[in-house]
This record gives sequence, C-alpha cells and structure tokens, in this order.
Amino acid sequence: MENRFRVVIVGGGSAGWMAAAYLSKVLERGIQVTVVESPNIGRIGVGEATFSTLHLFFESLGLREEDWMPACNASYKVAIKFVDWNAERRHFYHPFQRLEIVHGRSMADWWLKLQRNDVPFDYACFTSPAICDAHRSPRFMDGRTYDSTVDEHFASDDSDKAVLLGDLKLQYPYGYHFDAGLLAKFMAEYAKERGVRQIHDDVLKVNLAEDGGIRSLETKEHGQIEGDLFIDCTGFRGLLINEALKEPFISFSDSLLCDRAVAMQVPSDARAEGINPYTTATALSAGWVWNIPLFHRIGTGYVYSSAFLSPESAELELREHLGPRSEQCSASHIRMRVGRNRNSWVKNCVAIGLSSGFVEPLESTGIFFIQHGIEQLVNYFPRKAPMPESVAAYNKSVADCIDGVREFLTLHYVASTRNDTAFWKATKTDIKMPADLAERMKLWKTRLPTATTINPNYHGFEAYSYCVMLLGLGSVPESSLPVLDHIGDGRALEALEAIRKRSEFLASNLPSVYEYLSRQHDVMAATVSA
Repeated sequence: MENRFRVVIVGGGSAGWMAAAYLSKVLERGIQVTVVESPNIGRIGVGEATFSTLHLFFESLGLREEDWMPACNASYKVAIKFVDWNAERRHFYHPFQRLEIVHGRSMADWWLKLQRNDVPFDYACFTSPAICDAHRSPRFMDGRTYDSTVDEHFASDDSDKAVLLGDLKLQYPYGYHFDAGLLAKFMAEYAKERGVRQIHDDVLKVNLAEDGGIRSLETKEHGQIEGDLFIDCTGFRGLLINEALKEPFISFSDSLLCDRAVAMQVPSDARAEGINPYTTATALSAGWVWNIPLFHRIGTGYVYSSAFLSPESAELELREHLGPRSEQCSASHIRMRVGRNRNSWVKNCVAIGLSSGFVEPLESTGIFFIQHGIEQLVNYFPRKAPMPESVAAYNKSVADCIDGVREFLTLHYVASTRNDTAFWKATKTDIKMPADLAERMKLWKTRLPTATTINPNYHGFEAYSYCVMLLGLGSVPESSLPVLDHIGDGRALEALEAIRKRSEFLASNLPSVYEYLSRQHDVMAATVSA
C-alpha cells in the first residue's frame, strides 16, 4: 500500500466515478484510487445525452449495454433533432452517421445539385431521420445495429481492438441518454469492486506543498488525506484547480451568450407514449430547450441568456413550452460557467469535467469532455512527479478539444437564419467569432465544409456535422460544386435512391425503442431474481 501511486479524486458524480472506474480498470497495478465525496452536495439529475463515442468507454471497462443501461434507465440516441432553429422553422436532424461518397464527393454536395428543391437534405442523405420519425431502436432484436459496417468491429472479442477516441476509424451509429445520478452510482459500485476507496466527507482545506502543488486535503471527519496526484471533479466550483491553485478561468461569454439554465424532471409513460431515439433541441425566445427521453421519465431544461431573460421569465416560458405535464414539476435554476481553465493540469492536480471546462450542452459534449480528459490523463500518466512536457501536451490537447467545440457551437448561432427576437438578433451582431471560424464561414458560403476546411484539432466533430448544421440552419451555398457539372449523375442518383429504400426498410423492420429496451430490463430482472 505504501509504495502505490496515490490518486485522490475530489468529487463524485459522473466525472469523479467515471475517472475512478476507468483508472481502476486500465491501470491494474501499483495504483491506489480514493474518491472523496461530500455527503452534503446533491445532484440535479435531469438526464444526460452523449456522443456515440461513449460506447468505447464502456467497451474499455468490459461492460455490455445490458450490463449498465437498465440500471441507469438509459435509452438510445440516434441523432439530435433541432426544432425552430431556422427562419422557416423546419426541423432537421444531426445524426451519428457519415455522409456517403460518390465520385469523391459527399452526398450533401450531390444533394445540392440534384435534390435541394425536392427533398430535405437530412432525409435525402441519411437513414437516421426515418428511424427517428418512426421511434425505432438502432438495434434489431437480435442485437445487430442498423449500420452493418460497425457490427464486425464491435462484435469482435479481440482484446486489442480500438477502444480509444483517437484510434477508432468507424462512426458508431448511436449514443445514449441516461440518468447521470444512476450512472455515477453504477460507476461507483464498479470502481469499489476493483479496490477504489470511497470516503464520504467534506474537504475543509487544501494544504499546499513547497513547490505550489497539493500536499494533502484536510477533511472534517477523516483528517489529512495525502496523495501523489489529485483530480478535481468538484464541478463549476473548481475547489482544487481554481480556489486552491488559483488557475485562471477563460470565459467564452463573448461567443456563447447563454449562461443560465432552468431544469426539470418530467414524468412520462414510455409504454403508452413510446421513447424518442433522439435528443430534441428546441429554440425559444432567448435560447433553447433540451428534451432527453429516459426509460422512466424525461429530462428537460431551458438554456438561456440572462442578458435577455430573467430566471422567473425563463421558467414560465419553459412551463408554457412543456404544457400541462410540467404542472407538478419542481424547477432547478443553474448558473453555468461557460469556458475553460487556462490549464486543466497544474502541478499535481488535474481538473476533469465541469471543473476543467464547459460549453453549453447544445451538442451533448459534457460526458465527451470527461471521457477525453480521462483518456488523455492515462496517456500522460506520471510515474511520480508529473513531467512538464507531458503536462504541457495534456493541456494543449484538452484546450484544443474544448476550443474546437466552442467554435462548432458558435457556428450554430451565427449560421442560423432565425432573427425574430432580441436574443436571436444578438447572435448575429454581438457574438465574437474566433478568427479562424470567420475565415471558414466565408469559404462555406460557396462550398460545404470538408475534412481539410474545418477546425483541424481533435474535438469530436467531423466535417459531416458541419455540413448538417449549415444546411439545417439555413446557411446553404448558392450553388453546387462546379466540378459536379462535369461528372455524370447516374451513380449519385442511385445512391440517393438506395438511401431512400434503406430508410423505408429500417423504419418498417427495426423494433421500437421501448420494445427493445423493455427486453433489456426483463433480462436484467431475470438475472437479479436468479
């Protein structure tokens, strides 16, 4: 025990327990992980949506969907449905699905030439919208996904297959919705079974060492807790990284105007109403509302700008949007710290989750940031004292990732053609675009984004996502690529027709989300009773 490298995680929740679970699994020897979790800090638990890459996290832990999804009341997320984000108020889907390529050009480029006036781009270029409209599961009852290209990889028992974010070359076709509180509880049990120590206590003081790092924590009931590496998972407070180590926080308020949220847990009857296989983001007067369907209820909330709306008015607008089902629901008001630390690793302290950085939850990046931060920590994990070169590389990786997401989310507002309220007008006049994004926007007025014209740093979004948002928000190039005028249309028309037929097949033959998840719950219940 004395010779083990001591990792002390301050704060439980999704970030703390995901970090503890991952470290206890992938670092099998010579490490002792302790989680110090306050018994006096509650969780909002409105529901969480994720990237499709979270599948890799569970793969690395050796967990199958049936192992964790029922315990977390989880459901599937095939796409995000954007409602009322453009002047025409036409909804569109942002799916987990890459665009097909014909003659070296994406189907979005071919759509601009062949079908821009006939079929909405998302329905023409992807099968996901049909699955979403029909409330279908992304898996057949025999377990196959609707995208057969990924089955061979993910069904493989090869222990050396890619399970890291940067290594995966495939696009997994769906993400998840889950109860964040239940996930933290599940991860805690997983981690404790692997030797992670849990301490329920309040941190009264952070004691610093002579070099400016953290020597120990002074707790109310357990006295001094020493460690070699401290992980700050204390949320927006940043107890270690900001309060103790005084690391500056860089605000994104000049480009992302929303800084508040009001959230609710809304009852639902999944058997009668079904379960949407998508997150919904509905634009309102001063921001947007998320709707995250879980197996047992719906998590929802209004993300808004306090410069344009008071908390009382925001709650009223949210309740009006939800209608009668919100009448018995209590509301939680949240101040959001939007931005990132200058550095997320300082001395012997690493901030992960909200204490590291946060952008508004528009594209479900919160859990992705946690996953990315944990993976990078393992990548640069120290022997004893952190090496300056490794710390610098970690900080660059995390900063580039968060800054890239900031740029992508800024695009959602500046490219939107909605302009009917003071807030939506301000998104066209008051937002400061990163210089690189401003240059890219000029190019994207004439041609759609490609892998070489989007933000080059890893941030989880590919070129197809940029295409989806520009076309859906109403920022459509005036014409198709000139080169397509010199290429025959035959193969592209065949591909568009194949997508249409495949969409019809999937909408008719996949089980409903409720049907598939009910079987998961039945299997878990039978396993528990046995």
